Amino acid sequence: MSDFDDPTDTTYDDDTTYDLNGDGIDDATMSAGDDTLVDTDHDGNADAIVTDTDGDGVAEIYADSDGDGVLDSELTDTDGDGYIDLIESDLDGDGDVDQVLEDTNADGIVDAVATDVDGDGEFDTFAADTNADGLVDTLVTDADEDGNPDSILTDTDGDGVFETIEYGDDAVGNTPGLGTDLSGGNPYATQ
Repeated sequence: MSDFDDPTDTTYDDDTTYDLNGDGIDDATMSAGDDTLVDTDHDGNADAIVTDTDGDGVAEIYADSDGDGVLDSELTDTDGDGYIDLIESDLDGDGDVDQVLEDTNADGIVDAVATDVDGDGEFDTFAADTNADGLVDTLVTDADEDGNPDSILTDTDGDGVFETIEYGDDAVGNTPGLGTDLSGGNPYATQ
C-alpha cells in the first residue's frame, strides 16, 4: 500500500472528501478497488474504510476508533445530510456493540451515549447533553440491568457539575431516595 501523504500517488480518490474526525481538515484518501481507505490523522495508515458491504449502493464506513489496527466502529449518516450522526462500536472485540454515540439534533456534536460497561451485551450507562451546550446534563446507570435506573445524576443549571442524584430501585421498580440534592453536601461523606 502506498503512503497516503504522497501527493504524486495517482491512486488517490479525488471524487469524495471526508473529515471523519471532525477536525476541519480533509482526511487523506486512497482507492483500493471499490473501497476507499481513509487516513484521518495523516500518518500514512488507514483509520477507516468506506465500502458497500451489502451491495445496496449506499456506502458504509468502518473505523478503527482506538488505533489498534482493528475496524471496531461503524459510522452512519442516518438522516442523509452528509454528516455522521451515529457511531456504533465494539470496544472489546467480542462482536457485540458496546457503545453507541449519537448526534440527535444534527449539530455535529455527539449528545447521547449508551455504553455496555461490563461487556455482557446490555447497555447499562447512558449519558446525554439535553441542552446542546457540549456538557453532559444527565448520567443514568442501570448496574443490575433490570430496566430501572439505579442512579440518575443531573446537572440542572448547565454549569457542568451534577447537582442532584437520584438512586436506588427495587425488584418492582420503586426508586427510594430519589431527589437527593448534592448542592447541600456530599451524601457519601463519612461523619
